[in-house]
Amino acid sequence: GRNYFGRASAAETEDDEFADERAEILEEASALKKLAMDYMHPEVGVTSTDGAAFGRNFFSRPSAPEMEDMEEAEECALVLAEAAALKKSAVDYMHPEVGVTSTDGACFGRNYFGRASAAETEDDEFADERAEILEEASALKKLAMDYMHPEVGVTSTDGAAFGRNYFSRPSAP
Repeated sequence: GRNYFGRASAAETEDDEFADERAEILEEASALKKLAMDYMHPEVGVTSTDGAAFGRNFFSRPSAPEMEDMEEAEECALVLAEAAALKKSAVDYMHPEVGVTSTDGACFGRNYFGRASAAETEDDEFADERAEILEEASALKKLAMDYMHPEVGVTSTDGAAFGRNYFSRPSAP
């Protein structure tokens, strides 16, 4: 039979020097991959088959820094619990839209506004005036935002609206 690799139309083979260099590069890449896996997955642990390999505990050696006693540990746990409670209070205060949830069947409440001693509601004319004032305030806020943020730009839905660039007109200075 005919040799597939020795024929005239066969692809050129790699020199021994390049093959050795490629093998070294692949070996280094494999070692780097193993190192990256060891770094990214510390939960895997270290395995050894060498009976002479040993280690010692960093924390129980005589020269180890002193560990905190029970009183300090309890104080630390108390401070962390207080910090968690303060965080929960801050979140409850800053996000009233979340609402209150309860799983206790004995919880109940009463409507503050529907009770007999509740303050009277405002008249219709005051409500209308309040609505007008709030509408004007909203328009002023939109105007202030348009003034303070020119980068937003102007959007228009009117097809007949047009404008001319002041700087690119023929009579520009």
